[in-house]
Amino acid sequence: MSLLVVDHLAKRFGGLRAVDDLSFEVPARTVYSIIGPNGAGKTTLLNLMTGIYAPDTGRVRLAGQDLTGQPTHRWAAAGLGRTFQNLQVFFNMTALENVMTGRHLHEVTALVPAIFRLPTLRRAEAANRAQAVTLMQRVGLGDWVDAPADGMPYGALKRLEIARALAAEPKLLLLDEPAAGLNHTEAREIDVLIRQLARDGMTVVLVEHNMRLVMEVSDRVLVLERGARLAEGTPAEVAADPRVIEAYLGVEASTEPVTEATHA
Repeated sequence: MSLLVVDHLAKRFGGLRAVDDLSFEVPARTVYSIIGPNGAGKTTLLNLMTGIYAPDTGRVRLAGQDLTGQPTHRWAAAGLGRTFQNLQVFFNMTALENVMTGRHLHEVTALVPAIFRLPTLRRAEAANRAQAVTLMQRVGLGDWVDAPADGMPYGALKRLEIARALAAEPKLLLLDEPAAGLNHTEAREIDVLIRQLARDGMTVVLVEHNMRLVMEVSDRVLVLERGARLAEGTPAEVAADPRVIEAYLGVEASTEPVTEATHA
């Protein structure tokens, strides 16, 4: 069964077709990667899939629920968790407090318990804290629980964002270039983490420039060009597709498959 269904999605900005009659489905419990040359429409597609933009035509359904054009908080409530290419971290908080902000959908919000600090509220807060600590350990940040976020290295902050997204208990996790700006070792840590999430049954949509990472962790890959589908298939099928090689390298396809690229 497909968890995410994108059906004939289109978005124009003036005369530019940023997304052009695009359809695809993401099966549950898979890693589905979206790649493409610069200007291929990936950012616009993500914004359509998360409620930042409303499409001109087409529909988007998550877990059977039509969320086309709905605001971002409705996407979150329906089960979408997201990280961002540019860090969205609260640097005036600790690492743990950052993760706990992701638990807001599951917090006790009744007025009376909040005013009088009743035991139900204290128990809920303790449970949220414990869950946040567990998530930090899950992403390899167990030693950073009480650390100020502004003192953490960049690679750790990338994993902190993933922990915060997981705190909302999403059905689908959208990772927007989680390896951007990371060195080889840090990128490998993200690789291991995505593999572990997949083994745990999480459905992941990955948008990434690091082609080695994409080819190693993906079940299926969608390649965009000028807002439209250029190719879709397994990593091996996509890497060997002459159209993909030409789109990335700007030359006619040779016998060498695409295994590494610097632009996506």
